[in-house]
Amino acid sequence: MANCDECGADENMPYQCKRCGHTFCADHRLPENHDCPGLDDWNDPDGVFDSGFDDSVETSGGTSTTQGVLNKLRSVGGPLGYFRGNAAYTLLGLMWITFLLQQLVGVFVGPRAYVSLFTLSTTNPEYLWTWLTSIFSHGGLYHLAANSIVLFFFGPLVERYTGSKKFVALFLAAGALAGLGHVGISLIMGETSRVLGASGAVFAIMGVLTVLKPDLKVLLFFVIPLPLYILTFGFALISVLFFINPGAAGSAGMGNVAHFAHLVGLVIGLWYGRQLKGEVQVPNQLQFGGGPGGPGGPGRGRF
Repeated sequence: MANCDECGADENMPYQCKRCGHTFCADHRLPENHDCPGLDDWNDPDGVFDSGFDDSVETSGGTSTTQGVLNKLRSVGGPLGYFRGNAAYTLLGLMWITFLLQQLVGVFVGPRAYVSLFTLSTTNPEYLWTWLTSIFSHGGLYHLAANSIVLFFFGPLVERYTGSKKFVALFLAAGALAGLGHVGISLIMGETSRVLGASGAVFAIMGVLTVLKPDLKVLLFFVIPLPLYILTFGFALISVLFFINPGAAGSAGMGNVAHFAHLVGLVIGLWYGRQLKGEVQVPNQLQFGGGPGGPGGPGRGRF
């Protein structure tokens, strides 16, 4: 007995999709009926579902195809199969690995290397690698934990309806643009700043889900029930107020948070959510919280 990942119905003889790895009832077993990410591979010679023939069987051209080998690697049970449908958890793991590397570089190499490798700054915005490394870097355990909680609960749900490739693209693009937006506004205002953190990407994920299901029930701090839209725009309002009035942010212990980056990420998420709206379905209720303090944390330019 299993539940269909699309409609939630109990199924005595469930079907498992070899591309996305999810389980479905008879009504939703076809890829077009559950918006399978494997539809992106529709033009590959093996089709969306593996035919079951050995790859050593020659094609009409007389040889097996490289694409067929790649499909085997990416299918459920293949070495790369885990990453299909698990991009959110993979990104989460990379955040923690990067945090460990930060500590090692800070101790054994020095602060200059730390800043050059992991922070996006007004001093050196031309360091292109920091556009990405700064997304996975964090200024402390609280900062990392808060973003991890939100990514852990919200990320897989959004990934399910965007597909893993588009989810990763959203995460990286929103994170990079959020950091660049904060650096850009700092330059315009004649200030120096350094930013690091995944909160821009996390706010984008929340924005997408807020558009798709604004009344989705979540438990703030795992205790207080709230509609998702109140949670999201509550965090957004805090970012707006603290960005306009940095003094108030400092009094609240959030003076070094990149609030403008939060807003850039949220706008990107809301925009992308509008592109998806009407194309996907999400459940009516989830039991989880937004994490203490929301997706972000105190510290210099953390977002």
